[in-house]
Amino acid sequence: MPPGLRYNAVPQRSAEPTMSVAQTDNLNVGTFDDMPSPEDIKALVPLTPTATETVQQGRRALQRILDRDDNRLFVVVGPCSIHDPVAGVDYARRLKALADEVAETMLLVMRVYFEKPRTATGWKGYINDPYMDDSFRIDEGMQKARQFLLDVCEVGLPTATEALDPIAPQYYGDLISWTAIGARTSESQTHREMASGLSTPVGFKNATDGDLDVAINAIISASNRHSFLGINSQGKSAIVRTNGNRYGHIVLRGGGGRPNYDTVSISLAEQALAKAKLPANVVVDCSHANSWKKPEFQPLVMKDVCHQIREGNRSVVGMMIESNIEAGNQPIPKDLSQLKYGCSVTDACVGWDTTAEMITNAHKVLREGLPQRSA
Repeated sequence: MPPGLRYNAVPQRSAEPTMSVAQTDNLNVGTFDDMPSPEDIKALVPLTPTATETVQQGRRALQRILDRDDNRLFVVVGPCSIHDPVAGVDYARRLKALADEVAETMLLVMRVYFEKPRTATGWKGYINDPYMDDSFRIDEGMQKARQFLLDVCEVGLPTATEALDPIAPQYYGDLISWTAIGARTSESQTHREMASGLSTPVGFKNATDGDLDVAINAIISASNRHSFLGINSQGKSAIVRTNGNRYGHIVLRGGGGRPNYDTVSISLAEQALAKAKLPANVVVDCSHANSWKKPEFQPLVMKDVCHQIREGNRSVVGMMIESNIEAGNQPIPKDLSQLKYGCSVTDACVGWDTTAEMITNAHKVLREGLPQRSA
């Protein structure tokens, strides 16, 4: 230190008048509205013994299928998105009756999607905007979503959803049996970290361009431990430290202008999984790019995959179907009373009659093809 200079622990104040400090954060935020904690929402919609049993049995069955202790397939089937809980429970009751009929060959899991990723704009889903009027009552949407999941589990059906918001699973994850990470988020570190801590098996979709490496790297990443910022059950910021999720698997949904459910594409997926030293567990999404987003092609995809299984395929463990009570889809009208009952407001779906026919026909084929898997 130069002579004559002395270190001062407390800086000296300037004699000049101080200027007000300009705000530098939250410049584009209008308000911060209070959100109930996960603990608060769960207290309003508590888990029941019946729902608990449904969730636990669903998860165990899925794990057994992925571990190859159960040679059945699981089929994630249901609406592209939930917007009407009354129609949704109606659908669940129909699906439960069908699930009991085909239980020998398939575990049916109801697709319950509340969050819709958007390329630009559009309705973001039941949690974000439950009243479909741009009021964005997320607090009420979260409670309604949890209630709907509880109702489906009370029917006796395990549920599946896509994890989009990394905080949302703290609110309803205890009611989910299978989770998807979408094609747009499989590459996200945030979603890979989140998946490593989820209590369910997780299916990672291949990228929108058809790339498999994104999903395979996600499976590997999610199987490891992670530490990241999140919230706890009281809604307080927390460092989340996970144990890793060993039930990650790939979901083929097509991409890059072509489907990828054919025998060659599935063989390539098997080779990629083997190279990464991962189990050869493949789920085929019958919708999205695999059906060119034409719901009428979904039965053809399912028929083709079932034929592959009958011919000796051993890697396909599940399928996905976008289905609703009524076929097709509809725009959201200003007058919500004009909505058609049981018809999707997002992607077009196959109707209930087609759904029942698809699954019944698959059941007949699988009864011939599945026994050889355990031979």
